[in-house]
Amino acid sequence: MMVKVIGLIELQDEGAFEQYRSQVGQTVELYKGSIKNRGAVADVFWNELGCAPFSAFVELEFPSAKDAKTWANSPEYQELVPNRNKAMKLTLFSTAI
Repeated sequence: MMVKVIGLIELQDEGAFEQYRSQVGQTVELYKGSIKNRGAVADVFWNELGCAPFSAFVELEFPSAKDAKTWANSPEYQELVPNRNKAMKLTLFSTAI
């Protein structure tokens, strides 16, 4: 079953973000995924869960939940995590479609 992975992003370091962004797509593709959408958040209509502020988002797609989890825990992606942590605060979750 196809799985979407959604990331809610609060940018903290533009330079680190550009470096991360230039590398992350390759790790997604290694695990049969693709980047479907990404961009700036224009408006938040409700925040009843009290989520931390976020200004950008990304939407990834993987063929299965197993592929998504394997990517998220892969050595290739984990290499990017220190730079990602410098670049942004991130909430990442998956949803079956």
